[in-house]
Amino acid sequence: MAEYKHPEVLVSTDWVAQHLNDPKLRLVEVDVDTSAYGQGHIPGAVGWNWQTQLQDNIRRDLIDKPALEKLLGESGISNDTTILLYGDNNNWFAAYAFWQLKYYGHADVRLINGGRKKWVEEKRPLTTSPTNPPRAKYTAKDPDESIRARKEDVFAILERRKSDDLVDVRSNDEFTGKILAPPGLSETAQRAGHIPGAANIPWAQASNEDGTFKSAEALSQLYGGKGVTGNNGIIAYCRIGERSSHTWFVLKYLLGYGNVKNYDGSWTEWGNLVGAPIENTFAKAAVAAD
Repeated sequence: MAEYKHPEVLVSTDWVAQHLNDPKLRLVEVDVDTSAYGQGHIPGAVGWNWQTQLQDNIRRDLIDKPALEKLLGESGISNDTTILLYGDNNNWFAAYAFWQLKYYGHADVRLINGGRKKWVEEKRPLTTSPTNPPRAKYTAKDPDESIRARKEDVFAILERRKSDDLVDVRSNDEFTGKILAPPGLSETAQRAGHIPGAANIPWAQASNEDGTFKSAEALSQLYGGKGVTGNNGIIAYCRIGERSSHTWFVLKYLLGYGNVKNYDGSWTEWGNLVGAPIENTFAKAAVAAD
């Protein structure tokens, strides 16, 4: 992992296995399938539910600073704790938690390379016993808006007031407008398609079969092949900001691009937003075929 620009944000499953009893570490599992933690997790890990603990469903926003402080304190995490995040689906929501922790200024947070999938496939120990760490005191920093994009930032690109690259990390069917959202997912929009000018680079293309990240060379070729080289600022988006957190992590930490933001409003906001332009290439193709 030394090939990456910031290898310190990744740890291997071997490293984790050797440090399970380190009191300065806190393992945290964040899964797409919120029942997975209860079915078996790495010993000592606490589980966070992305739907109820990382999102404010009344304001439809990230949890605020007091809520984050409460969550981390109850998880036995203090400001000097090293947080090791992992989860299912190639660390999809683990990366979302990583981005949110960086948004509130936590100093030392890392992803377990390969996540839950690699740990399980290597037949490493799991437990169904819940982890109940001693409560800690946590004080979060003010939000770091430099890593979060708002709809105004996207409008600025479309109005040619900014030269940032837009990266749509959803599936090709979502990007073209064939479908509104992946099957079974409730957060959706009135319109299908993508933000004009966005490059479509699905988030999962950054991962190997075992869930680990591809090499720095392969990642550079993947994004560079679509014109995303880090020469401009970059805004990544998906449906609700979770898949784009994964791409944000790759671009900012593994490739070391300097100005990368996650637009967590993503398509659920943009596709419902009055006056926001979209492109629907699937609909155009259907009309042309007729």
